[in-house]
Amino acid sequence: MNKHNRTDVLIDSYIQFLIVEKGLSENSIAGYAHDLKEYLRFLNKKNINKITEKDTAFILEYLIALQKAKLSPKTRERRVCAIKGFYKFFVNEKKLKSDPSKFIELPKKGLKLPDVLSVSEIERLIKTPNVKTAKGLRDRAMLELLYAAGPRVSEIINIKVTDVNMHACFIKIFGKGSKERVVPIGLYAKKNLEKYLKTARQEILKNKTSSYMFIARAGKPITRQGFWKNLKKYAAASGITKKITPHTFRHSFATHLVEGGADLRSVQIMLGHSDISTTQIYTHIASRRLKEIHTRFHPRG
Repeated sequence: MNKHNRTDVLIDSYIQFLIVEKGLSENSIAGYAHDLKEYLRFLNKKNINKITEKDTAFILEYLIALQKAKLSPKTRERRVCAIKGFYKFFVNEKKLKSDPSKFIELPKKGLKLPDVLSVSEIERLIKTPNVKTAKGLRDRAMLELLYAAGPRVSEIINIKVTDVNMHACFIKIFGKGSKERVVPIGLYAKKNLEKYLKTARQEILKNKTSSYMFIARAGKPITRQGFWKNLKKYAAASGITKKITPHTFRHSFATHLVEGGADLRSVQIMLGHSDISTTQIYTHIASRRLKEIHTRFHPRG
């Protein structure tokens, strides 16, 4: 679909994605919403009420207008971030065939590194669900799999029972652009998946049937919102004070692999990154950790 009505529904769907997938704070969400509404207002003044693949000229014109209005570089950069994220989302959602903001560059600034959990924090969080209940077994299996294979939340909720090879300890993941990758899952995830499949999954299904691995009521797959709600509950119960989002497991998975000596190309394949430059952020995280350890433990740190 080459065109899409530019309404508040567009912003609402993007904001919902930011809340669930990115786990941004309320202030950040409000900032994105404000910035996007300002951009839409600019377009509306030009009698433009649709987004298309040819919006590059309008985006550049908007940025020139911001500069003329003497907005600070920081504010302008934030607006660019909001616009780029907005268009990229609709390309991923197949509402646009290409991204008109793709070649609009952001000012080079320090790399923002995501929060990651330590191995002990991961273990503590994974052990939080009550495995005496069917849903607790399901959630424990989901958390184990998130850490074992590093899928995005949008990927894990779409995993089918047939995508997991228990014998070989591998999982098939369908990522962005329907690209398929195969990732090892390890013995911990395998063991918890087997426990969940043995009794809990059927208990949640009741008399329904479903091809999806992780299901909620009426045999429907668990939603992004449903999982995010559960994760917030477990994070609070675990007593971990770091900011935890569904993406935290993915960042922790990759960081712990790099810290353990995994080569970047292998991590790239497991994460499903099309460009290795995206994966390189994890070398920065590992370097930061090494510096922290050196400062803390070296006599002349």
